Amino acid sequence: MSDTELALTPSDIDINEILKRIPHRYPFLLVDRAEAFQPSKSIVGIKCVTFNEPFFQGHFPGYPVMPGVLIVEALAQTGAVLMSKSLEIDVTGKVIYFMSIDNVRFRSPVRPGDVLRLHVEVTRARGDIFKFSGKARVGDKLCAEADFAAMSADVQK
Repeated sequence: MSDTELALTPSDIDINEILKRIPHRYPFLLVDRAEAFQPSKSIVGIKCVTFNEPFFQGHFPGYPVMPGVLIVEALAQTGAVLMSKSLEIDVTGKVIYFMSIDNVRFRSPVRPGDVLRLHVEVTRARGDIFKFSGKARVGDKLCAEADFAAMSADVQK
């Protein structure tokens, strides 16, 4: 691949921008980068799952599997990046909260070495509230899916 092919496209979001857009940090930051960003429409988050993730120590010894609740959290964080960038939120004064989750289904385990692709689409947006449909995939395999909502609000100090 040439340097040009490796360069980020305007719709790509690197880890530095993710760190500016959402407050999550290790060990709870579950999005490494994002691509295919379309303002107020969709985004694809990327999580490179490694054996070094702290949750694998106990989930499960001998057969490590990423907890489903963390896959859902990765979808929600991807949605928060989409919201933050679409609304140009000043993260020093606003925070994005997870509001609800429905229709969650877990289809296939996520294991160390997998690249989790987090497809998130906006199904409805009104002001500071967004509703999403999310699908987590490894390759062509659907691992989890959910409908969820989030809102931005002023930081309470």
